[in-house]
Amino acid sequence: MKLTKSVSAIIPEDRIRNAIFLIRNQKVMLDRDLATLYGVETKALKQAVKRNHKRFPEDFMFVLDQQEFEKWRSQNVTSISDRMGLRHAPMAFTEQGVAMLSGLLKSDRAIAVNIAIMRTFVEFRRMLETNDMLGRKIAELEKKFDQQFQTVFTVLNELMTPPDSPRKSIGFHP
Repeated sequence: MKLTKSVSAIIPEDRIRNAIFLIRNQKVMLDRDLATLYGVETKALKQAVKRNHKRFPEDFMFVLDQQEFEKWRSQNVTSISDRMGLRHAPMAFTEQGVAMLSGLLKSDRAIAVNIAIMRTFVEFRRMLETNDMLGRKIAELEKKFDQQFQTVFTVLNELMTPPDSPRKSIGFHP
């Protein structure tokens, strides 16, 4: 799914995809990433959310707990982390929370970015549905056919499962 030229000129699709994380079994975007996309300061975004806290129940937005924050922070280590706003746990916004933000941030850029984010979430849902449908079809075929095809189904299942560990690179390494 491609974004319109005006939206993709503002923000690349990959930038949005890379800002979506899986936390508490939910796809979320963090406040600092959203602020960057919307072109506002993280502090301003957080203040807008705090002023309108009734719009953001826990299934729309939550603050990372200490363990989640430490894990996230360890993945974003920098020598000047305290000056980069890494002292406080970020807010995590679900798809509904991002949609609710659109009512608070009313600039043209915020509207265009919000449309792009919503399309990206929809694209992720479609990809998951396609994967689920493929899995169900393979399971039906496994039931339908006998042992002679068991090896084929085993290989197909292995291909659908992501690898456990990164592969070693091939080639010359100086």
